[in-house]
Amino acid sequence: MFKQDKAKSITENSKEQNKISPGTKIKGNIEAKGGFRIDGCVEGTVKTPGKVVIGKDGCVNGELECENADIEGKFSGNLKIQGTLSLRSTAVIEGEAIVSKLAVEPGATFNATCTMRDGVKAIRNERGEKQRQEKSA
Repeated sequence: MFKQDKAKSITENSKEQNKISPGTKIKGNIEAKGGFRIDGCVEGTVKTPGKVVIGKDGCVNGELECENADIEGKFSGNLKIQGTLSLRSTAVIEGEAIVSKLAVEPGATFNATCTMRDGVKAIRNERGEKQRQEKSA
């Protein structure tokens, strides 16, 4: 019975929404089970298994680890997104990004190195493959 209650509690927490309001400045690391809406400024690491939204006036300097991110404001540092990183037209990104999917609206600034997870597929060169087979025969 206790295990079911604990599992239910974790599921409920992940649906919780945390908010950092405009004018709020936080220095330090934040770890939560629920998603975030950031309209203030954070300097440090933000880590959550949920979604993070950085509003138009929001800014993060540091590291962001989450499932999905939707950025309208400014981000500088390292992005580690398990799912989709969506950059709105007002987004300004600098640093390094590791993502599974990337969506960029026209007008967004994306000055970052980007690594795509699980998105690299081998391109098979049939002509080169035939030449190798002929040489080995």
